[in-house]
Amino acid sequence: MDCLDGMNLLSDNTIDLTVTSPPYDNLRTYNGNIAQWSFEKFQEIARELYRVTNDGGALVWIVGDATIDGSETGSSFKQALFFKEIGFNLHDTMIWNKNGFSAVGSLKTRYAPVFEYMFVFVKGKLKTFNPIKDKPNKWAGTKNHGTVRVDGDLRKPVSNRNTINDFGQRYNIWEISPQRQKGDGKHPAPFPEQLANDHIISWSNEGDIVLDPFMGSGTTAKMAILNKRNYIGFELDTTYCDIANKRIQDIV
Repeated sequence: MDCLDGMNLLSDNTIDLTVTSPPYDNLRTYNGNIAQWSFEKFQEIARELYRVTNDGGALVWIVGDATIDGSETGSSFKQALFFKEIGFNLHDTMIWNKNGFSAVGSLKTRYAPVFEYMFVFVKGKLKTFNPIKDKPNKWAGTKNHGTVRVDGDLRKPVSNRNTINDFGQRYNIWEISPQRQKGDGKHPAPFPEQLANDHIISWSNEGDIVLDPFMGSGTTAKMAILNKRNYIGFELDTTYCDIANKRIQDIV
């Protein structure tokens, strides 16, 4: 069903985390049809997302912009500002680096677009953050590195620090390759499983409820299950629903 109809069935303060990517700026066709999308439609969805999100819950909104008549639309920023207007806090502006050029555009006049925004919104004060620590530390195994400035002089820091771990906390630019499309009835914009996985483990705990209002081929649901979370998802296209159900059945 349409996600507006679906979210109308949910009580206030139901969802712990939303991880989704909307069909922005008509950049994609879904089974031959341009997704029906407008700023007014977005506003209705945004208000419902705020209503159903738990206090302290997070919303990860992954989005980009089309280029029309030589100018980027800026829809992503308009949406981010609207989310703030209705009460969400803009907790973090993250970047998904796709490690390759796949978008439509002219390379004669601009550099290849290789990223999308990942806006992280929070309703009230964030209740859950489980940071991923997989960034190799250059100074792993040592206690002292670099210098500090004391009275104008550069000196070695005092040796009372713990040994530096092999890995440190990840930055907010994530390099994850796009998901390869497989099988019949391919979804035109499959969500990378790694991307969904990493947001789910970052902003929720086991037993929480994860929502994807644009479920598509079911990646958010699959990764929620694998990480012992519950999920709710809505999708209009029956072909993609069938794909999602098959993926879910394969792991439960």
